[in-house]
Amino acid sequence: MKPGIHPEYKEVIITCACGAVYKTRSTRTENFTVEICANCHPFYTGKERITESKGRVERFRRRYKEKEA
Repeated sequence: MKPGIHPEYKEVIITCACGAVYKTRSTRTENFTVEICANCHPFYTGKERITESKGRVERFRRRYKEKEA
């Protein structure tokens, strides 16, 4: 590794909108907030919403078929 070319890592606190707080190291110099994290993201919490594409496509076709007529 070349000396003097790598950024300095400092300890920062990341705060999520849900209230979760993470202490980590970053090249950012200030603490910052994020809108979503692994604590509240639907994929990780198991509350992921699965939609059926067939129903959505049919609804789209019906909606725009009415407007054309």
